[in-house]
Amino acid sequence: MTIVNNNTLKRNIAFTGHSTNLLGISTAWLASADFNEQPCELHIHGTREANAGLFDKLAGARTVAEAGAVFQDYMSLVFGFEDEQRLKVDSQGRRRFRSSYLSLLQDWGFDSNNAQSAVLKGWVESRFGLLPTYHKAPISGFTTQAWMAYIQDKMNSRYHNNCIYLQLDLLYEFCQWVATRFNTPAGSHMTLYRGINKFTEDCVREKMAGHRMILRLNNIVSFTDRRSRASEFGDYIIEARVPRVKLLFFNDLLPRHTLRGESEYLVIGGSYQVRVSY
Repeated sequence: MTIVNNNTLKRNIAFTGHSTNLLGISTAWLASADFNEQPCELHIHGTREANAGLFDKLAGARTVAEAGAVFQDYMSLVFGFEDEQRLKVDSQGRRRFRSSYLSLLQDWGFDSNNAQSAVLKGWVESRFGLLPTYHKAPISGFTTQAWMAYIQDKMNSRYHNNCIYLQLDLLYEFCQWVATRFNTPAGSHMTLYRGINKFTEDCVREKMAGHRMILRLNNIVSFTDRRSRASEFGDYIIEARVPRVKLLFFNDLLPRHTLRGESEYLVIGGSYQVRVSY
């Protein structure tokens, strides 16, 4: 396990996030391990207000599954997913492609370092102010090749269309609405697990007693609620107490998605205090 030096720590603190976001709180506070202990309610400015009809309709839902069906029908109608599947080509005979939040979830499940996943990381950067720390390689600064590769993938026009950031805004707000309305997942925090193979200077912020440490995670990261599942992805298992307000997606949120059965949680990143086991 790598020892953290002062120069690395200073660089990591500087490369945390933007000074602004769409939440109305400090990005540095959001990125801190202290925020996870005492989280506040988070909302992406203007999203619920601009889609008041959706949330009015959701108010009549009696179950998570019923709410999920309302949400997916709304998304399909507003963003033209059914038209895309039915028409296939436009009026000039050219093949059509419209970015979809469901496609991004599917592609994230295949590879968290592809161009589609860079769009997802870019959304977190835009809305939450948190910079990614990894995309194909560790990202330690704005002049690195890893950062340039991330920017190129993030701006890929094939996946960065059809108001994809707005789609993700709605997914986050819907997730938080479900969590509050149905207390699902239950409680303000949940214990989640992630398997990794090594720790680097860029992710270790502080070592603590009792196999605990503070890690700087990527700006969006996958967890699972099954320890056995996490062990399939690395020699080390990190156990984190994740605040519900940092959830973008969980397995039971939607009735139709491709990650079902994975017990996967998509979590907004930052610094987390974790317990490490082998």
